[in-house]
Amino acid sequence: MFENMIGNERPLSWVLQFWPVLAWSFATALAATWLCKKLAIKLGIVDKPNDTVKTHKEPVAYLGGVGILVGLTAGILAGISLLPHDECFSGILKLLMGILIGGAIACFIGLVDDLADIKPWQKILGQLIAAAGLIYAGVLPTGSIAWSGNVVGITLNETFVQAVAAGIVFVFVLGATNSLNLLDGLDGLCAGVTAIITLGMLFLTVHLATWGLSDTGDPVRVIICLGLVGGVMGFLPFNRHPAKIFMGDAGSLLLGFMMAAMMIMFARQIPRWWLASIVIFGLPILDTAVAFARRIMNKRPIFTSDRGHIYDQMMDRGMSLRKTVIVCYLLAGMYAAIGLVMSQIRTRYALIVCILVIVNSAVIVWKEGFLKMEGLRGAVKKEVISER
Repeated sequence: MFENMIGNERPLSWVLQFWPVLAWSFATALAATWLCKKLAIKLGIVDKPNDTVKTHKEPVAYLGGVGILVGLTAGILAGISLLPHDECFSGILKLLMGILIGGAIACFIGLVDDLADIKPWQKILGQLIAAAGLIYAGVLPTGSIAWSGNVVGITLNETFVQAVAAGIVFVFVLGATNSLNLLDGLDGLCAGVTAIITLGMLFLTVHLATWGLSDTGDPVRVIICLGLVGGVMGFLPFNRHPAKIFMGDAGSLLLGFMMAAMMIMFARQIPRWWLASIVIFGLPILDTAVAFARRIMNKRPIFTSDRGHIYDQMMDRGMSLRKTVIVCYLLAGMYAAIGLVMSQIRTRYALIVCILVIVNSAVIVWKEGFLKMEGLRGAVKKEVISER
């Protein structure tokens, strides 16, 4: 099945030439996170514990998301410096800058929420503005939409395709940013899961790049994946239990935005790779779906924080924090592996696998009782999208 994982259009060394992106993003994020921790403590920008949804016992510094952004930016700039100045350079630069600027906007909105606790609609508006940056840069799933129309024998109008594609971008950005925001509930959880997901997307990126799928899309995907892995791994040593710093909404919205951008980048051609990337992102999707379904079924406000997430319920059932995080890492790795398998089979079969994954996940969640709300799983007072 995996004999075609590495293509013959480009050598693997074409991907390996971008290793400075990983090195620069990791080193810069490591230093920037350390500085952000010091600055947050000095300025009193800390997350104070409570008796409801938070597990830490002492105040913990915020601003970790800023450290990740600094590392990611350094990595992307390093990647740009490695690009040849050929006819594709301007197109690659436009895509990279659109994604980076959108990520910076998402990070800024999250930072404002960390500092001032803005209203949910204000946060959503900021996410939509960040998504508009992707649309302006041309990060759109037009290829997959047009392909889907051709499959059923319909030639879709270009304006219609563009409009649908723009709507999908908004949905993906809102969905991914809030999914990772909701997953940011335990030390090292969101950052570690994001690193695993990004590694899965990196393998998929290498597959497409060695087959020479796109002269503009391939280098963009490689640079973003390497920069994101480096940025997250530079932050993670400070976020492992017991955490010295939290990424806050600044970090979770940034990471969610970058995940949305990557999934849409995979949707610029046929849908199989798009479906694969969505399944690779499976754990945050599962946790968000469970959270919303549980709140609806128990007649609770959808955007009210509670201790009913999958990871919370694992701890309520006796798992330690460390073991819970490890189990979530394994689940993220499982979804990533399934997604990579899907990338190697025909689109119709990939769709079947995707449906089976959804059905099996739903059955397990139902049988294990993760949709119940009782005791600490009851909703708390403040109605916000953020879980921190």
